[in-house]
Amino acid sequence: MKEINNELWVFIECFKSGKPKNIGLELLNEANRITKNKNIKVVALIFGYKLSNAIKTVIFSKADKIIYIDNINLQNYTTALYTHNFYNLVKKYKPHSILIGATSIGRDMAPRLSCRLNTGLTADCTSIKIEEDNNNILWTRPTFGGNLMAEIICNNNYPQMGTIRAGVFKKPILDTNRESLLIEEDYIPCENKIELLGEILDSENEEINLEEAKIIVSAGLGVKNEKGLNLVRELASTLGASLGASRAVVDENLISRIHQVGQTGKNVSPKIYIACGISGAIQHIVAMKTSDIIIAINTDEEAPIFDYADYKIVGDIFEILPLLINEIKSKKIKNLNY
Repeated sequence: MKEINNELWVFIECFKSGKPKNIGLELLNEANRITKNKNIKVVALIFGYKLSNAIKTVIFSKADKIIYIDNINLQNYTTALYTHNFYNLVKKYKPHSILIGATSIGRDMAPRLSCRLNTGLTADCTSIKIEEDNNNILWTRPTFGGNLMAEIICNNNYPQMGTIRAGVFKKPILDTNRESLLIEEDYIPCENKIELLGEILDSENEEINLEEAKIIVSAGLGVKNEKGLNLVRELASTLGASLGASRAVVDENLISRIHQVGQTGKNVSPKIYIACGISGAIQHIVAMKTSDIIIAINTDEEAPIFDYADYKIVGDIFEILPLLINEIKSKKIKNLNY
């Protein structure tokens, strides 16, 4: 693309209901932060069906411009349809850079889009910033198993593209007085060889969406066995929280991988994160340290998790959790709504 506009695009992923997912709002907030006092417009791109609520939320999240396609064919994600429509919009508007969430959808669509655009893609980033002199994006991502952080530059390569992990940035504070330029584009059909036959929930017959959770109770190796895990599960249920786990617990086959919080799992940023028997390996810490409140329970008073915890409880979860559960039940605290 020879002509480049000074626009930073943020892809807003939506649920089937039309509600925007947290990851897009997080990226929009960070895009506004890094473009402050720069001649760069922040543009939100939204695909889906019945998008009025999503558009309103994105306007209040301070997008300068919103480009959207509201069509029933985009209610469910398919690679061909999303990539085709995204590609045509990029060729039409020629943005400088594009941010896409590193979700299952983003990780599927972004490489296909970058290939069609003949540009680079930096995947699974945890930080971004803009160079002072030329507005190029500096993409930071973990490498060597998370032991090092690499900063990547794509000079003279447009649009500059990257996928960003969920939970590494905060959602914006909504401004109800905000206005945005709205541009509705037409849906462009293409050959689509994929047909959605249905949806299959995980083995526990529940939908797990840790990235959207307001409270997460996570289990580490300190749970020791199924009995300990059930205590963590009961605490989560009592609080109306989502159930998370460290990689070690997943590797022990005590819980499904969809619950995993960590560098090879999911990044989260809930209001409250309760770490039960988690020592605090750096691969886990980087995925949950942006939580508003961190409560850690561990027998080892020197556990690294305590360096990040707002509230620290030194003790055995087999003793602490029953007391905590009973206290919460006695106070009739359930399904906290933050």
